[in-house]
Amino acid sequence: MLTPEQRIELHGFNNLTKSLSFNMYDICYTKTRQEREAYLEYIDEQYNADRLTKILKNVSDIIGAHVLNIAQQDYVPQGASVTILVSEGPVVEVPTESTYDESPGPLPDSVVMQLDKSHITVHTYPEFHPYEGISTFRADIDVSTCGEISPLKALHYLIHSFDTDIMTIDYRVRGFTRDKHGHKLFIDHDITSIQNFIPDEIKNQYDMIDVNVYQENIFHTKCKLKNFDLNNYLFGYTKDSLNIYEQEEITESLTTEMDEIFYGKNFLQ
Repeated sequence: MLTPEQRIELHGFNNLTKSLSFNMYDICYTKTRQEREAYLEYIDEQYNADRLTKILKNVSDIIGAHVLNIAQQDYVPQGASVTILVSEGPVVEVPTESTYDESPGPLPDSVVMQLDKSHITVHTYPEFHPYEGISTFRADIDVSTCGEISPLKALHYLIHSFDTDIMTIDYRVRGFTRDKHGHKLFIDHDITSIQNFIPDEIKNQYDMIDVNVYQENIFHTKCKLKNFDLNNYLFGYTKDSLNIYEQEEITESLTTEMDEIFYGKNFLQ
């Protein structure tokens, strides 16, 4: 953490762009068409445009943004999108410590810092396997900020807001700003891994893999739930209503689906 004496004095506004892409997946086994339709209807209601707007407005509060414009849309038959344009907002509380430390951000109780010329978006994608009984729901959230605060401070809240089996998280710092001598700065804070911005109680629930390109200021983390309970993936009933062979077959189908998403490739059947 930089002390006041160590902080670099900039020439003009800090115009580095920091972009967080957070992709979450919810997996469900839907044996019949009726189950699939009921699951998709449930997901569409659970993550409709109004609720997604509330989530993104809380994100804007966490990063200290002023909302300029909101566009939202529920699609037919499924899915929703929300886009919020934000700009620099008033500082309600200026922390005494640097916001560049690698620590999880707050839940939506406090405003952290200022930013300018930024946006927050979310798009949802419900879908299903044509014949193997798997239904999936994906939400893509992008938080792009310009200024001092990193959007990683909103990551804790975003994970808290979604029921997530698999997460793919990307963070990149783009552009440059200048110090008072005119030297370019391509990053203004220390970061070794996105995992440092995720609370320990959440990290303990997931297997995680990092793929980082430090010289390009690109960071990538993939997360998959460690513990598998079949009851969490059945919609409208429990595994007690299935015989042991059905339980094993469904478990294998679900875990294969999750592994394929986590590793980004199809496995041989």
